[in-house]
Amino acid sequence: MEENVQKAIQDEYPDEFAWCYGCGRLNEAGHHFRTGWHGDKTRTIYRPLPEHMAIPGFVYGGLIASLIDCHGTGSAALALHRKNGHEVGDGAEPPRFVTASLNVDFVRPTPNDVALIAVGTIHEVHPKKWKIETEVFANDTLCARGEVVAVVMPSTFTTKG
Repeated sequence: MEENVQKAIQDEYPDEFAWCYGCGRLNEAGHHFRTGWHGDKTRTIYRPLPEHMAIPGFVYGGLIASLIDCHGTGSAALALHRKNGHEVGDGAEPPRFVTASLNVDFVRPTPNDVALIAVGTIHEVHPKKWKIETEVFANDTLCARGEVVAVVMPSTFTTKG
């Protein structure tokens, strides 16, 4: 199994927006989730670290929620970027999204010794609002599913004050 995403939308975010704890490439303490296309779906692959433990052998649910959250906003960015005529790596700055809502259902305990694969299905609700349904697998076992409603980042997020 391929254990990374070759062309991730997070690699294209400008430096001032690359600090998210979940997916920011510049946040040294963060998870560095990376989301890319896999056919007509989106994909994030992440191998939990020992400190992401809930109880011995299993992943903490907050990590899974964070994975679904960042996978959702990254997927929305991928979709709108493509709708705008761009692909990851073509030099165009992608749109940034924030989470309007996050719902997570834990289907079964998630082992912490394997890569987790988040697979997203994207639905456009409005040009600035997208819904992403995500399933998280450990090996071929569905462990969690979630839904993110992501909205284009408001301009107020770019103003400090």
